[in-house]
Amino acid sequence: MPSPREPVRLEPLTAGTVRPHPERVWYAAYGSNMHLTRLAYYLTGGCPPGTTRIYPGCRDRSGPERAMPILLRGELYFALESRTWTGGMGFFDPLRGGEMPARAYLLTVSQFSDIVAQEMRRSPGTDLELSGALTDGHAELGPGRYEILVCPGMLDGYPVLTCTASWRRARAKLNRPSAAYLRHLAAGLTEAHGWDLERVADYLSTRPGAAGSWSAAEIAALCAV
Repeated sequence: MPSPREPVRLEPLTAGTVRPHPERVWYAAYGSNMHLTRLAYYLTGGCPPGTTRIYPGCRDRSGPERAMPILLRGELYFALESRTWTGGMGFFDPLRGGEMPARAYLLTVSQFSDIVAQEMRRSPGTDLELSGALTDGHAELGPGRYEILVCPGMLDGYPVLTCTASWRRARAKLNRPSAAYLRHLAAGLTEAHGWDLERVADYLSTRPGAAGSWSAAEIAALCAV
């Protein structure tokens, strides 16, 4: 396998390459959960500093078995208004061109299901039905903000899964992300991919929703504190 800082491109999802009921999956985090400190609140519960939301956590509160920097086909953009951070939320448009850095965590199906439930502001405790996403590459759980499951490929024999909105970027109401949210994204990109502050700031300042409202210099300054 590549070194911890060398990002991996996923193997394609093809018929017969994935079991319909895997024991483990890779959770592809592309927003604040790229930062392991932030993901820990989804796993173990609690109220992250700077927010008012209390996370119930997962049934299985153990840490990820492995973590890996990956590249996904698609684009990160910021839209709507976060009730946790204020400002725009990070979403993934898998049909856009280009590649998007993310971080894959090897988790049990119950952990992944409970993380997605918390993203959708539902109570954790029920395993998701993954067969649709594993067969078709995507599945709709509902009309909300993070209620589309996407399976962009395979990694080391396990499917990679993430969640995003039911709409494309072109239809989204773009919105400037908050400084606190950007700090977690910056920490995750540095932690997972080893990017320096200049590269992080250049990347985040050009994402739709942040572009034109955050300069690279402003992001570098807030993340250097």
